[in-house]
Amino acid sequence: MRRDRLDAAGLCPPPAALPHTQVLALRPRGGLEHRVFVAHPHGKPPSSAGYPLIVITDANAAFATVSEAVGLRSRRAEVTGVVPAVVVGLGYPTDEPLNLVRRTYDYTPAPRGPLEMPPRPDGAAWPPVGGADAFLDFIEADVLPAIGRDFPLDPARRTLFGHSFGGLFTLYTLFTRPGLFRTHVAASPSIWFADRVILAHERDFVAALRPDADLRLLITMGGCEQEPTTVERDGADADTRAAWKRRNRMIDNAREMAGRLAPLAGRGLAVDYVEFPDEDHVSVVPAAISRAVTLALGRPLRSNP
Repeated sequence: MRRDRLDAAGLCPPPAALPHTQVLALRPRGGLEHRVFVAHPHGKPPSSAGYPLIVITDANAAFATVSEAVGLRSRRAEVTGVVPAVVVGLGYPTDEPLNLVRRTYDYTPAPRGPLEMPPRPDGAAWPPVGGADAFLDFIEADVLPAIGRDFPLDPARRTLFGHSFGGLFTLYTLFTRPGLFRTHVAASPSIWFADRVILAHERDFVAALRPDADLRLLITMGGCEQEPTTVERDGADADTRAAWKRRNRMIDNAREMAGRLAPLAGRGLAVDYVEFPDEDHVSVVPAAISRAVTLALGRPLRSNP
C-alpha cells in the first residue's frame, strides 16, 4: 500500500495528529532551527507551584510515546499516582525519527584531548561532536522561558529524559548544570563516547556536590545491549556488531557508574539502576519511558518489602 494513497476525492488524507499538543519552531541566536513539541497537561496543576515538566531528547522519535504515557496515566491520578504535567520534546525540522548528524553534535560533550571514537558498524565517518554546552544554553535561555510563558511550571519538578547519546547528554547535564533539572533519566547512556570523557565530569560533580542538592538519577539499560541478540547473530555483519557492542561495554559502564554514585544518597543524590533483561538498545525505550514517568510524576507501584 502506498504511503500517500489517495482517498475517494483524489486527495491525500491528512496525517494522524496528537490531540492537546503543539509544535514550536525555536532558533537559538546564531544557530539552527529546532522543532519543539509540547504536550498540554490534562487537569489542573498538582500544586500552587505549577506543573511538573518533563523534557525529552530525540522528540521526533519519542514524543508521542511520552506524551501519551503521561496523558493516559495523569487522567486518573487518584488511581495511577501520576499527576498532570507538561511534556516538552526537543526535536528537529524533519519527519524522520532521528537526525543523526545534529543529535550527535547537540548531545555530546567536547572531548578532552584528541577525539577517540570506535569505528561505526556501517563504516561511515563520525559527524561533528561536542555541542552539548551550546544545546544546554539553548534549553536554558530559549526553551524553558518559552514554555514558562504558556504554563505555570514548578521549578522544583523538572525532569530530563534522554536515550543513547541523549542519555549521555542527560548525565552531562546532571554533572555540569545540576540546578537545571531535579530528576535525570539516562536511558542506555553512551558512556563510552570519546574514551569515556563523561567520567571526568562525573568526578568534578561528585567533588562539588552539596548535601542540600536534592537530585535524582535513574539509569536504565536493556539486558541485551552488550552481547549480540539472536537477530544480530544471524546478520551478515554479525562479527562487526558483536565487536561494537563488546567494545562499548554499555551495561558494564552503566552498572559501574550507578555503583559509584549510589553511596551519594546521603549527600544529595538519589540513584537507581534498572535493567530490563529481554530488551535491546531500541526495544528498551518504551520500558525506560514508563519508569521515567513514574519517577518524575508518581510513586513506585509496589512497596518495598
